[in-house]
Amino acid sequence: MSDDATATRPLVYVILGLPGSGRREVLADLIVGGLEPVAGERAHVILPAGELPQEADTKTGAATTGRMRWDAELHALFAEEPPSGATHIFILLDAFLDPVDQLEALKPWLAAHELELARILTVVHCALAEKHSALKLWFDACVHFSDVVLFNRREGVANKWLSDFRGSYEDLFIPCLYEFVKAGRVKNPAMLLDPVARRVSQYFDPSEWDQLDLAGVEIGESDDEDGENSRPLDKNNIDPDNQPPVDPYLARTQSGRREIELPDVRKYLE
Repeated sequence: MSDDATATRPLVYVILGLPGSGRREVLADLIVGGLEPVAGERAHVILPAGELPQEADTKTGAATTGRMRWDAELHALFAEEPPSGATHIFILLDAFLDPVDQLEALKPWLAAHELELARILTVVHCALAEKHSALKLWFDACVHFSDVVLFNRREGVANKWLSDFRGSYEDLFIPCLYEFVKAGRVKNPAMLLDPVARRVSQYFDPSEWDQLDLAGVEIGESDDEDGENSRPLDKNNIDPDNQPPVDPYLARTQSGRREIELPDVRKYLE
């Protein structure tokens, strides 16, 4: 990592995965093995509001720890403002809830705190994924948004299944990094924290559309000077062909439901 990390805005990393997938152990390894305290790099960890403390938390060396709450009615994430001394912010989203809903709400939270996403990592619970094929759609969504995919909990998992599971993404030329977790550790933490985007989704990419201020701008149905037929312009009034593409996992039907609905993981947890 750069020696002048403290002079820049914090790098934000989001970790996805099922309960029991080993996300907390991976988080500890990324911080301990990937950051350089002597260079002034300091981690701030944000955990889901309902997640219990774990032994791995004592190994992170994180300077501070906060909590993030998902509000289902507002479809929003709430957390206190990260400390000014943090150079790296690690966010674990709630493993029991829809990851797409949370990722969608994460973008405005990042914007409100003037933060930019560095990378999204998905930790795959291979044993559960092999046992319950219905979870493949859930992992498909996570991989779609991810820069890094980490295969964990592989004990007893058939090699052919793992090869086919990984191959299903490589065959689609999804450019994520694919790595294995062994005893809670990854091969090269610093490489995984390199903030070069490798995800398919462009949802978190900077966009001129996001900065477009349409306040006070009006369009009209005629050339009347008095503007009698004009109406306020908003993004919903723009011709669909001129709007930025909607991420397929964020798209909704007219009834408001997701076009691609993910399974409720709680049905498959033992």
